[in-house]
Amino acid sequence: MIDIEVRSLSVGYDQRRTGERISAIEDLSFSVRAGKFVCIVGTSGCGKTTLLNVVAGLQPPASGQVLLGGVPVAGPGRERAMVFQTAALLPWRNVLRNVTYGLELQGCAAREARRAAGEMIALVGLAGFEDSCPHELSGGMRQRVNLARALVTRPDLLLMDEPFGSLDAQMREVMQSEIERIWRQTGQTSLFVTHAIDEAVFLADEVIVMTSRPGRVKAVVPVDLPRPRPHSLKKSAAFHAVEDELRDLIQAESDPLPSRLSRMAAV
Repeated sequence: MIDIEVRSLSVGYDQRRTGERISAIEDLSFSVRAGKFVCIVGTSGCGKTTLLNVVAGLQPPASGQVLLGGVPVAGPGRERAMVFQTAALLPWRNVLRNVTYGLELQGCAAREARRAAGEMIALVGLAGFEDSCPHELSGGMRQRVNLARALVTRPDLLLMDEPFGSLDAQMREVMQSEIERIWRQTGQTSLFVTHAIDEAVFLADEVIVMTSRPGRVKAVVPVDLPRPRPHSLKKSAAFHAVEDELRDLIQAESDPLPSRLSRMAAV
């Protein structure tokens, strides 16, 4: 487990077509205590994925810094693992060898890598599928392999960018329950980007709501709901109260249709 501190972070990029400098994130600050599960929500283009990339060390900031356990992020590190929306498994490797891949890159002995991978495959509910190839798996199963591959390196911080975005509604709910169960077992500090408000409420200890671009922190909303969280919790008044609060905060950052129509009529 590791705590996160983001201090006055700003990130920009140059638009290829026009050369214009676009500010994706501006003066963004927040902190996450070690062992907490935090979701990040906001309108499209507000910088959620950019933020995750900076925390992962995959993209440098223009200014400000990210500290993990008090140490500034200067690039990728073994204490972090990232789960993307697309599983991107190696098609020529079976489930076991996809999960051992990160350990192999770290120089782990083959026997130890297989043992650790077997534990993670069982943890994500894929025991018995070790010899299966990616094309033999469903989308949800491939994402379980993707998750096991990230977990097997025992990261202090798990970063997840819309990992269930490509799944159908039923499988998405299954995977929400799985990630909540796995997080309770591992206790890893987790940052999870999602567009689904109900998913954020179901998973998080607290939800960071970002403003529209350039992204800043608009609000940090605590989710004081008991764990473990069965899906029946989504029917409760307490769940809907948090969901409605988040929806109102995000909606306030959107450009409502009446405003757009008014401007079009004025042209």
